[in-house]
Amino acid sequence: MQPSPIDLTNDSIQKVIELGKLLFFDTRISGSNRISCATCHDPALHWADGKEVSLGHEQLPNIRNAPSLENVWIYNSFFWDGRAKTLVQQAEGPISAHNEMNQDLKALAKKLSRIKGYKPYFTAAFGSSVITNRRVFESLATFQQTIVSGQTSFDKFLSGDKDALTDQQLLGLHLFRTKARCMNCHYGAYFTDKEFHNIGLTEYGNKNEDLGLYNFTKKPEDVGKFKTPGLRNVMQTGPWFHQGSVKSMDSLMVLYNMGMPEHIVKLGQENDPLLPKNDKLVRGIMLTIRERKALIAFLEALSSPSILVRVEKLPN
Repeated sequence: MQPSPIDLTNDSIQKVIELGKLLFFDTRISGSNRISCATCHDPALHWADGKEVSLGHEQLPNIRNAPSLENVWIYNSFFWDGRAKTLVQQAEGPISAHNEMNQDLKALAKKLSRIKGYKPYFTAAFGSSVITNRRVFESLATFQQTIVSGQTSFDKFLSGDKDALTDQQLLGLHLFRTKARCMNCHYGAYFTDKEFHNIGLTEYGNKNEDLGLYNFTKKPEDVGKFKTPGLRNVMQTGPWFHQGSVKSMDSLMVLYNMGMPEHIVKLGQENDPLLPKNDKLVRGIMLTIRERKALIAFLEALSSPSILVRVEKLPN
């Protein structure tokens, strides 16, 4: 694996990380003073929340599953639909969203400025005690870039430990690379191509419709495309897919086995330019039950222990 791009030996950057960590766990950056970034990205749950979709301000449901923040710095864009090009831009979204943290961004800096205990942290991080939204978002983004998954059995195997994987996991690795074709989209150190694909979960024309990348680009060919998640700790971060609709890995495998659902063209939709089209890479993998179990066993080998992170005391 690549190390985090953040230079943890740099004292100045350490101060920004320290501030970002405090802000990440502080519920006061939300409108209700009850929700922090860690509410939906819990380090004990590999920086996800284990829910189909998160519940935000006044228990309003989010529209998408909260992805893990482990190794988030590897991506070229952020959110399931890639609408943020930097982690700084990403940090602003959940804080201001009405169904997430519901914080009025015009009031955020003034609100934090009233917490005298924060001023020394902003001074240490940025050279002055002035609190701005930009500094808040930069601190959060810098802290998030330190969130890295741990060593897995698969990593040990790659380092030369031939006994790190079981025979079943070795079969799963072989299937991952060949018959199951997982590597078409899940490859590299973090098992993601960092691209966007339509795998048939758009629910076009239904109440739960989500057009994914198209919402951002407005290109018809992007309808239903969502970012390929990395697979490190995938077995620990369900439920899966952008809407958190799949609760078991066996059910997920069954979906891929059949080739994922294809949109059924309804009367009058024949010439609809936004009609979703599944990615050509998505075809039934036709694994036997034994092979599916082996593939799931290999995914278990991509797991690492959760790293407990917490803040003992917030500024006041």
